[in-house]
Amino acid sequence: MQIHSVPTRPIPGQKPGTSGLRKKTRVFMEHHFLENYVQSIFDGIGGIAGRTLVLGGDGRYFNDRAAQVILRMAAANGATRVIVGQDAILSTPAASHLIRSRGTDGGLILSASHNPGGPEADFGLKYNTPNGGPAPEAVTDRIHAASLAISEYRMLDAQDVDLSRPGRTRLGSMDIEIVDPVADYAALMERLFDFDAIRDLFRSGFRMVFDAMHAVTGPYAREILERRLGAAEGTVLNGRPLPDFGGGHPDPNPIWARGLVERMMADDAPDFGAASDGDGDRNMIVGRGLYVTPSDSLALLAAQAHRAPAYRAGLRGVARSMPTSGAVDRVAEALGMPCYETPTGWKFFGNLLDAGRVTLCGEESAGTGSDHVREKDGLWAVLLWLNILADTRRSVRDLMEEHWSRFGRNYYSRHDYEDIPTDRANALYEGLRAALPSLPGRTVRSLRVSAADEFAYDDPVDGSRSERQGLRIVFEGGARMVVRLSGTGTEGATLRVYLEVLETDPARLRLDPADVLAPLAQAAEEIAQIRRHTGREAPDVIT
Repeated sequence: MQIHSVPTRPIPGQKPGTSGLRKKTRVFMEHHFLENYVQSIFDGIGGIAGRTLVLGGDGRYFNDRAAQVILRMAAANGATRVIVGQDAILSTPAASHLIRSRGTDGGLILSASHNPGGPEADFGLKYNTPNGGPAPEAVTDRIHAASLAISEYRMLDAQDVDLSRPGRTRLGSMDIEIVDPVADYAALMERLFDFDAIRDLFRSGFRMVFDAMHAVTGPYAREILERRLGAAEGTVLNGRPLPDFGGGHPDPNPIWARGLVERMMADDAPDFGAASDGDGDRNMIVGRGLYVTPSDSLALLAAQAHRAPAYRAGLRGVARSMPTSGAVDRVAEALGMPCYETPTGWKFFGNLLDAGRVTLCGEESAGTGSDHVREKDGLWAVLLWLNILADTRRSVRDLMEEHWSRFGRNYYSRHDYEDIPTDRANALYEGLRAALPSLPGRTVRSLRVSAADEFAYDDPVDGSRSERQGLRIVFEGGARMVVRLSGTGTEGATLRVYLEVLETDPARLRLDPADVLAPLAQAAEEIAQIRRHTGREAPDVIT
């Protein structure tokens, strides 16, 4: 087997975002594109000679081919070993767990998360560091710098590796260990949760449905929910992972998982419904007749986590991304524990988790997790909910209404305007940014602005500062709007507008969120001039 140094030149657009590099699948398939980026990762982290890596992905289109390229390049660059999921499959939280449990030098995860898959859809690749979490900005900056200076990449001349069965093999001088993608993760979940109590819950007649959305969590959910916990066969819907996610959009929210929500709103609905996304790191929770927002789910889990064995001693602290509602803040204050507000992006939780400052963290975009890994973890969140339901024997609605009565309710919604021409999105954002100093004291649609700023974050662990992390406008009485441009899309820009109203009046805790938030939505339109800048009459997605 011969190692080749292949001449190349920098390719524009290889700057990783908050979750690695995401592009259209056909862009990744272009000549040299994947190879350039993989070599830039290896060079940006100081080389991989003598190192061990984890490799796997969510099974979307091009996952299998990209994995073979990465294996040949890893061997050519001198890696000692690659631990790869069977058929190149690993959920993102399972990959994080393998990185941590095996003490590797990091891992490469092939995924575009909740984005659609297929030859005309999206693909992604990110490097996770030895702590199991997404690379921080200092590392992604070095990767980007390497992509701008690249002149060659290294490739081993070899046939494809058979990844269809667990076992060991070699590629050149590099060891390859092919592992069951589910086994280690399932064993971790058994250590964290009271599986006996959850089994008893299912034996009592408790019914649930889990929509795997034809994504990576299908095999994980079948093994854990149906085989180990005894949920009825057929509990897991759309459990077969498909390269195009069955033509669907693997984003667990009421829009893309509409079928699950409709089933949970029916008169004969199961007791509990849940879903996860493309790579298994997000979750959606639905009770009978009640959709639970990700912000409310995070707050409920923080308040009730002590019911699971892993968290029985209590939480050291909690953290949330800035756009996430303040519901968990109220729990933290009542329970006397720290609460941290970070920028969007799971990598910002890493330092807090590693330093032991927090145990639980979450984002409004359906991501929740704990210190068991350094990624958000969709199935973990579902199991924690099940543990709480098993311990309390209360319904989801009863638990949430009791929670709101104790802590108040943060009515909350996110409005997404997708695929906006980048120049228009930037014009809106910069115009609003420039107007921030003039907003306090202004009354818009009966709402008086009390404060307006641009969020910046000073990491309490390493002292690093992250600026320009979103625009915040706060109104008297506790209402808030946040405006951000998202980095998870692959075309144009996605404008996200977050709306939040705090309500503590017991008589107003069970209202329709859309009615409560309507005046704030009108004020947001007037302040940000969304229609004028985007030409859109309404958001593409409301969650």
